[in-house]
Order: sequence, then structure tokens, then C-alpha cells
Amino acid sequence: MRIATLIGTVCGVGYLRPAPGTWGSLAALPLAYGLHQLGGFLLLAAATLISVGAGVWAAEVMTRGKEDLDPSEFVMDEVAGQFTALWAISYPAWAHDIDITALWPGWIAAFVLFRLFDVWKPGPVGWADRQKGATGVMMDDLIAGIMAAIGVGLLAFLSHRVLGF
Repeated sequence: MRIATLIGTVCGVGYLRPAPGTWGSLAALPLAYGLHQLGGFLLLAAATLISVGAGVWAAEVMTRGKEDLDPSEFVMDEVAGQFTALWAISYPAWAHDIDITALWPGWIAAFVLFRLFDVWKPGPVGWADRQKGATGVMMDDLIAGIMAAIGVGLLAFLSHRVLGF
């Protein structure tokens, strides 16, 4: 397996069926947990940026000369997007010295919202999905991750500030 395929498929996770994107998002959860435990939010943020750069490169290599510019086995975009969605719980846990596992509802919300926005492709996610090239492959998942992070923040606000949980 070439290094670009190894990166793009996240060590072969992208070959799992059905729903390789969901498997890629699931693979991101323990990775994000480990990164947060090792270096807090800053390491997760750095890993997100690295995964974006590596994902753009891998997507360019994997799709060069092919008609399918967004192959289903390419799931590094899901990892980068899921990492971005998890910023909404990693940052507050890191900033307020909270055990990130105590924020378990946020993990579930980040996963569900990211998958929802990635599959549904509302507004800017759909626009980014229609863009050509490796940047377009990565961009829709990053926007879905940002929207999921905002959703997690809104749900946390509703839960803690409005409902008092």
C-alpha cells in the first residue's frame, strides 16, 4: 500500500463496508481522545491541521488521473472533520481542567451532528462538496465539522445555561 493510500484510507479503515465515512469518523474518536490526553486541545488542533494538509496531499495522489475525484475509501476527510467537531469539547475540557470523558454527551453530539451534516450536506457543506480537486474533498468535511462544533456548543449552552443540567 502506498503512503498516500495509507494516509487517505487511515490505515485501511476506508475499506470497511458499509458506510466507510462513518467508520472513518468512528476511527477519529479514539485518536482524538488519545491526542487530547497526551497534549490537550493544542495537540488535537495541531493534529487537525496536519490531517488537513496530509489529506489534501493524499487526495491529490490517490485521485491523480482518475475520474472519481472523491473515492469512498478516502476517509482522511472524515477524520479531519470529526477532529474539528470535537474541538467543541476538547477546548473547554482543556481550558477548565475537566476530564474529557465527563463530557460524554458532547462526544455523542459531535459524532451524530458531524455525520448528519456530512451526509445531508446542507448549504456550505453541499457547496464545498461540489468543488473539484483535493481541496474540495477535504473542505466539505471541515465545514461539516465546524457546523457540528457549533451545534455541540449550542447544545451545551442549552443544557447548562437554560435547562440547568
